Amino acid sequence: MIILASQSPRRRELLNQIGVAHEVAAVEVDETPLHGEPALEYVQRITLAKARAGQQLAPALPVLAADTCVVVNHVILGKPEDEAHAVQMLQLLSAATHQVYTGVALAQDGETRYRLSRSQVRFRAVSEAEARRYWATGEPAGKAGGYAIQGRGALFIEHISGSYSGIMGLPLYETGQLLANVPGWSV
Repeated sequence: MIILASQSPRRRELLNQIGVAHEVAAVEVDETPLHGEPALEYVQRITLAKARAGQQLAPALPVLAADTCVVVNHVILGKPEDEAHAVQMLQLLSAATHQVYTGVALAQDGETRYRLSRSQVRFRAVSEAEARRYWATGEPAGKAGGYAIQGRGALFIEHISGSYSGIMGLPLYETGQLLANVPGWSV
């Protein structure tokens, strides 16, 4: 049994997919990027903070945490605040290639280990009207970059290079590397 320091239903689904017994712990971490903070440092800082916050809640169990960061033109796109913000994000991603960095960390026995998944996603051109209709579905709310690859957002994607599960929010290859040291877990 591990603790998942995330309320993301996608991360729970991915852990279930690979047979990892887990419980969810809600952790509160300020996800505001620091001024001038590079995306790779940002995603590592937030991921480690989530893992450590989860370890405080459940010190006897391994705690898994993850964070996903969407980056276009060196700009970190967080979760959309409202429709206007989501439309703005989707217009930035339109007809462009962006990076998706997902960090995953495991805190166990006073030690925290970290892995990073790097992916690239190329969007087709997305009109403002399409972006507004997509927002109206409710899917972009709470999603880094304002889209979900596992949902209707897939209609915007021409090509990916990297980890599909990483783009969803939990890179399974890297997660498996970290879980390999958890007693009782195996593929």
